[in-house]
Amino acid sequence: MPACNIDFQPIGRRGQCQGGESILDCARRLRIGISSVCGGVGTCGKCRIKILSGSVSEPTSREADDLSSKEIGEGWRLACQVYASSDIKIHVPAESMTTQQRMQVEGLETEGAFDPPVKTYQVTLAAPSLTSQEADAERLLTALSQQHRVSATEFDFSLLKTLSPQIRAWDSQFKASVRGGEVVAVSHNSDRQLGFAADLGSTKIAGYIVDITNGKTLAAKGIMNPQISYGEDIISRIAVATSSPEKGLEMQSLVTEALDSLAGDLCAEIGAKKEAIVEAVLVANTAMHHLFLGLPVRQLAMHPFAPAVSMALDVKARELGLHFAAGAYVHVLPNIAMFVGADHVAMLLATEAWREEGPVIAIDIGTNTEVSLVYNGKITAASCASGPALEGGHIKDGMRAGSGAIERVKITGDKTEYQTIEDAPPVGICGSGILDTLAQLFLAGIVDGSGRMMENHSRVRKSDKGREFVLVEAGSKDGNPAIVFTQHDVRQLQLGKSAIRSGIQMLLEANDCPEEKIKQVIIAGAFGSYIDVSSAVAIGMMPALPLERFHQVGNAAGMGAKQALISLSQRATAQAIAARVHHIELSSAPNFNKTFTEAMYLGKYRIKQGKREELS
Repeated sequence: MPACNIDFQPIGRRGQCQGGESILDCARRLRIGISSVCGGVGTCGKCRIKILSGSVSEPTSREADDLSSKEIGEGWRLACQVYASSDIKIHVPAESMTTQQRMQVEGLETEGAFDPPVKTYQVTLAAPSLTSQEADAERLLTALSQQHRVSATEFDFSLLKTLSPQIRAWDSQFKASVRGGEVVAVSHNSDRQLGFAADLGSTKIAGYIVDITNGKTLAAKGIMNPQISYGEDIISRIAVATSSPEKGLEMQSLVTEALDSLAGDLCAEIGAKKEAIVEAVLVANTAMHHLFLGLPVRQLAMHPFAPAVSMALDVKARELGLHFAAGAYVHVLPNIAMFVGADHVAMLLATEAWREEGPVIAIDIGTNTEVSLVYNGKITAASCASGPALEGGHIKDGMRAGSGAIERVKITGDKTEYQTIEDAPPVGICGSGILDTLAQLFLAGIVDGSGRMMENHSRVRKSDKGREFVLVEAGSKDGNPAIVFTQHDVRQLQLGKSAIRSGIQMLLEANDCPEEKIKQVIIAGAFGSYIDVSSAVAIGMMPALPLERFHQVGNAAGMGAKQALISLSQRATAQAIAARVHHIELSSAPNFNKTFTEAMYLGKYRIKQGKREELS
């Protein structure tokens, strides 16, 4: 069999499968951790993968023993039994992985209001009798009024189906959770009342379980967004979702099932059940928001990119396939525009950037980077198509941030030093390492300002696809391939960094704000949490400002979602923020192409009177 390229999703690792090598053997050689309890002989069934595209060998008898014909028809195979016969893309589910990806769930915690939308009360119902046959639901409303002066007037209908047996099992003493006059849940007096907040990102999902009676976070966890196997960028996923009604439903169910499972795992950590969740809040970019809610997305990819809805929404959790309390709602924060979503609103809310007179830049870096300039009481926002290179995509040895990913690089003369996540043997380069590598190559004169890789270093070599810098030599004993950074990788990162810097520049120009006046740059998100800001400044991805003006705040969108979970006033503030933002569509801005081209060059610079001024 010929050598074939394999794209391992959702970890974002790519490699070449050699002739006669099973996918499991290829993964092992590339140090991608796929489980194999039986040692790869096809008897344990732990190495399940899904073929997403490309041609592979026919199913073996051992696969037929472990997988149903339906599963095989859907593309499920055993990695130890299957061989690639063309370039392929595969999905490796979490349960088949031996290593976990690094997730960023923590963020800047700020003191906020505590006025939860759902409040819980202990009640004792008067016993019914022949002389007083008041219905169970009405007796509960009466108890809430008399015992707590709470004016509840309605019930979630599905709750009514189980109310009578439950209150009798609890001897008419229990807790009732009320949301805006509606009884949404009843529970045993010993049960907790929980809230679930989620930041649904294109690549990762961060989830939080909060005690809704006091606002304290009880558990937090991050997982990969399973949709990533269908495309790293939003446009690809929209294309899949609009290819057929079935695919649209599949894309929705992927994220709802992931969120439901994440909530269940978090609840299990604290000894609770998902049914204890009485309220949820979700933030996402506009496309992920629409895919999650099952809203039409075709128009999002067509000029003028109009969303189906931007306002905040309240939807019953069960209507979205989430198995929470009977009447629990999911509150979805408002969007701003097609590519600037509720996640950006949540970030502005959590960082309180919206309060500043400025100038303040607030930026969440990812495949789609969202950036705002707060200046003179005005908020101007734009989205930048920074692409997947900053998360390891389209980079030869790029990968997402997992064990063994190179995250720091230092080049001194002929000496190259690197640091990997968990100090594991190197298997690839993640986003922060990619950024460091380009900055170090530029500062060492190995890559010039135009991005051209020179031949003036002992680690630069020629391949059939151009020059490449060897970060890690090939293993002489274990046969592991070298880890390299290629000329093509330089160009990919130039495109990503140019998109970000030109977005910032366009916002400054639209507000007649010189960049040296910027008081603060708030960097949010998983990628932004781990980068060396000096590397971002060195290559010109960030403005040439003193490093103390940059503040890395972690997953601020997740923090904003948590604030909205426990505070009605914060929800109102989020609505006000979204309404204040003036959105700029960069692709139609008159100067954008010129600004983007200038930003492609590496090095510190600023724009003065419309011209690029190089800085040392």
